[in-house]
Amino acid sequence: MIKRTITLAGHQTSVALEKEFWDALDEIAAQRETGWAQVVADVDAARQGANLASALRLAALDYFRRDRKA
Repeated sequence: MIKRTITLAGHQTSVALEKEFWDALDEIAAQRETGWAQVVADVDAARQGANLASALRLAALDYFRRDRKA
């Protein structure tokens, strides 16, 4: 597990994810021409009830599933 710290809505929080998920989020950020922090902030703003780590895993899974179908 790798822990990264980010400020969301003015509050600092840490998220621990497996390296593979951070790699996936970094790849998503590169494709969107933004940073991983912006990807995390976007997921945080859209999540409904799930904890942030779970929401990030699901967002990465969904992103690459949709990419395969395109």
